[in-house]
Amino acid sequence: MTSVRSSAASLAPSIRGAAELVRQEALRRELDGCQLLAGIWCHGLTVAQLRSIRASLPPTARLLVTKNSDMAAAVAGTRWEALKPCARGMNAWLFVRSDEIPPALKPYRDFQKEWKLQLNDFTGAVYEGRLYGPDDFAQLEAMPTRAQSYQYLLGCLQMPAVNLLAVLRARQEAMLAQEDKPPAEGEAAAPAPEPAEK
Repeated sequence: MTSVRSSAASLAPSIRGAAELVRQEALRRELDGCQLLAGIWCHGLTVAQLRSIRASLPPTARLLVTKNSDMAAAVAGTRWEALKPCARGMNAWLFVRSDEIPPALKPYRDFQKEWKLQLNDFTGAVYEGRLYGPDDFAQLEAMPTRAQSYQYLLGCLQMPAVNLLAVLRARQEAMLAQEDKPPAEGEAAAPAPEPAEK
């Protein structure tokens, strides 16, 4: 009987290890194509509150609650490794798969205001390889959306053409106004050409 117990005990760590590897691999798959990874301090949040946050997120964002050790192992050796110091305490992890960062962060900020949860803030984020601390989130939230960037770019491209057209239109209107202008009182009308004699 002792041999059965000892063999069962030796299998337990490998099963746990395999389960850890499976969880870490699932997290690595989540990180593929991710543009932003943010940690949220979720101590005291209920399951219903987490579901509410998930329901309000855009389709390009996903909120997961996972063990910090699994997250630290999943980000090791990747561009997300800078987030390792934030993997302490009770965290939920926000994976954003598009470059529309402010719309992905806004639902959680709205949730914070609605529930008056000032302590349950972002613990940190990595965007484009840079670590953003809790105090730096204003920069991420103020980033222009893709549509705003395109509007600005289009405006920059259109402005020289619009200015050129305005100058040409003003010149044309000035020329037309000069042609239509009646002669002044002091000026004699141009004499009509005399008929040529034969």
